[in-house]
Amino acid sequence: MPSRRERANAIRALSMDAVQKANSGHPGAPMGMADIAEVLWRDYLKHNPSNPEFADRDRFVLSNGHGSMLIYSLLHLTGYDLGIEDLKQFRQMDSRTPGHPEYGYTPGVETTTGPLGQGLANAVGLAIAEKVLAAQFNREGHGIVDHHTYVFLGDGCMMEGISHEVCSLAGTLGLGKLIAFYDDNGISIDGEVEGWFTDDTPNRFEAYGWQVIRNVDGHDAEEIKMAIDTARKSAQPTLICCKTTIGFGSPNKQGKEDCHGAPLGVDEIALTRATLGWEHGPFEIPAEIYAEWDAKQAGAAVEAEWNERFAAYAAAYPELAAEFQRRIKGELPADFAEQAAAYIQEVAAKGETIASRKASQNALNAFGPLLPEFLGGSADLAGSNLTLWKGCQGVSAEDASGNYLFYGVREFGMSAIMNGIALHGGFIPYGATFLVFMEYACNAVRMAALMKQRVLFVYTHDSIGLGEDGPTHQPIEQLASLRCTPNLNTWRPADAVESAVAWKCAIERNDGPSALIFSRQNLAHQSRDAAQLGDIARGGYVLKDCAGEPELILIATGSEVGLAVQAFEALSEQGRKVRVVSMPSTSVFDQQDAGYKQAVLPLQVGARIAIEAAHADFWYKYVGLEGRVIGMTSFGESAPAAALFEHFGFTLENVLETAAELLDA
Repeated sequence: MPSRRERANAIRALSMDAVQKANSGHPGAPMGMADIAEVLWRDYLKHNPSNPEFADRDRFVLSNGHGSMLIYSLLHLTGYDLGIEDLKQFRQMDSRTPGHPEYGYTPGVETTTGPLGQGLANAVGLAIAEKVLAAQFNREGHGIVDHHTYVFLGDGCMMEGISHEVCSLAGTLGLGKLIAFYDDNGISIDGEVEGWFTDDTPNRFEAYGWQVIRNVDGHDAEEIKMAIDTARKSAQPTLICCKTTIGFGSPNKQGKEDCHGAPLGVDEIALTRATLGWEHGPFEIPAEIYAEWDAKQAGAAVEAEWNERFAAYAAAYPELAAEFQRRIKGELPADFAEQAAAYIQEVAAKGETIASRKASQNALNAFGPLLPEFLGGSADLAGSNLTLWKGCQGVSAEDASGNYLFYGVREFGMSAIMNGIALHGGFIPYGATFLVFMEYACNAVRMAALMKQRVLFVYTHDSIGLGEDGPTHQPIEQLASLRCTPNLNTWRPADAVESAVAWKCAIERNDGPSALIFSRQNLAHQSRDAAQLGDIARGGYVLKDCAGEPELILIATGSEVGLAVQAFEALSEQGRKVRVVSMPSTSVFDQQDAGYKQAVLPLQVGARIAIEAAHADFWYKYVGLEGRVIGMTSFGESAPAAALFEHFGFTLENVLETAAELLDA
């Protein structure tokens, strides 16, 4: 029977062979962590290679995602649908083994990792989801949600600031089923980390409230097993500090930065094979080693046992069981669309002039009771973002059955945690901060879009309209950044009606994230007919129009729609033929068919003015070279909102003057 070291050496061999064949990649981490992975995956990990979506599986995250051949080797060896030919195509076009683990490309990969620290944050989100789902659904004698989240991470993840944000919160929330393996090899790209990373990491994590297991020999299976056994008994998250040698087995490169991010080379691989006693050729794994690794039979048995438990649960609690299945599938309640549409009609009939952040809270109060899968939060701004609704209950270490997370001032951590919650399944997460502070979280927003996860990013205080807090808090370029992010639908509604529609569209979207942008200041209600009400969901629509073809089109979003309507009325009185287009979501409007877009913005009408209190440059794609943009080209100032709008030209007079320049040219 192959020894543990021989099984681990299969990972090492596949990793160095794939990196060498691609002439690109990172062999050091897979070779260094192979012994830890062998113990975890063969002795503890609860999974079924034949069904990567098994609901109660353990989640495994490779936060140091550059070491992707580690997880690809594990998935291949244990029996997932990832063949040896897939490994040979490592880092190639259309491969299922891309350079970093990509969610949706490879069966068994739980999250996309590569930006260091975010995999760890996703793991915290996965563990939060497990704890909350268990508290909401488990009943005495019926533990249908009971799994661990395991995460591998390296020095780079520890150096990233997000590791502090999320691990601090993990300790506070008592995530006892979160177990992190710190690959403490002392090496990063630039060399030995002691020149730039001298933190007392164990004490740091103990200060967070974690259990810390120190000085584990990452190449000693018995020490690793003892550490995991201890970790699994803890009510707090556990950090297992593993001393490892990067590139283990490479006689000339192990322990050095040389093997971090480059192939070992043909000669060094030959020496490594001799050193490890691995007598097999490239990509050759002996049948007896495959047999020892194969987890399909054991995985099927684990899932079958869970299915029996779930059947007993369903017999005792049929409604809960049906609700669990609905939520895990990501399906909305059957009557959600109908009830949401009815609420939108109510908002339209009411016709309130309110801040869109308040309209957002009103929408939450309407939709929240319909959606037990909501798991909301705010980065210490609940009273400003207005993310708390009447049915909110906080999640704590002692009682995780709630539906709201108090994230503290952790914008990046919050956003990446939400990605993990969405990836786990069973929840629709939303989280809020000021729009300007989305910059702290930008890469997590990008990762949500890359993975096409249903994550709802709520951003309030959307412009210079927030007033006296000044330019540090007044967003200028953020909207353009969000709108340019692929797969992300960004909404900036003009009133309470558009706000409700934005929430409905974001909730119903199951193929990507949405950013919902709301104002601090009050926004006037805009009247609409039934057709216009339906067209809001298309991202852009004709709000006000003239008879016949317009000679001027005014395009606006958010608070500036009201200004455009004022200009429409004044110009109409002058006998001008004007159209107002409200564009709450350029992302969604761009997805419409050419016929609809032509009907809203006819190409033959070149006189166009876009009005938005955000960066002007974005809007030239809609107004063209002949048009004008009334927008921001500088940072803001500290002053009352009304004074700022006048100072920066968001006035009726300026719009009329600009219109006259275009029409009389």
